[in-house]
Amino acid sequence: MKKLFKMIFNPDGKNMIPEDQDAVDYLILNKALEVAGVDSSTGELLYSFTPKIKELMPELYKEHINHVNSEIMHMWEMGFVEINFFEENPIVHITTKAFDDKEVAKLSPEHRWALEEMKRLMKKRNF
Repeated sequence: MKKLFKMIFNPDGKNMIPEDQDAVDYLILNKALEVAGVDSSTGELLYSFTPKIKELMPELYKEHINHVNSEIMHMWEMGFVEINFFEENPIVHITTKAFDDKEVAKLSPEHRWALEEMKRLMKKRNF
């Protein structure tokens, strides 16, 4: 969410959310953000961007894609995912290591969350 707030208060005035509106509410009402679930350890709502974010806030979309790609590469380096870089459209596959609780516990909380999000999205899309 830190990046979201940087984008909201962008000094050049582009992609700004009206000051009188909560950022999360604004994005939900404009169908750019949706509730993805509940964090089992904190009880907080989890959100995910919809494709609409690309047109509503293109800079935030680019930042998000860069972050996702960075997380995927980290998971690949750690052996939690496999990627065939020689394919025209490489597909990410979850490895058995990603389901090993002892191995997953070695990850930082942020990386555990990223891995769980990857597994959730792949399950949702039947990969």
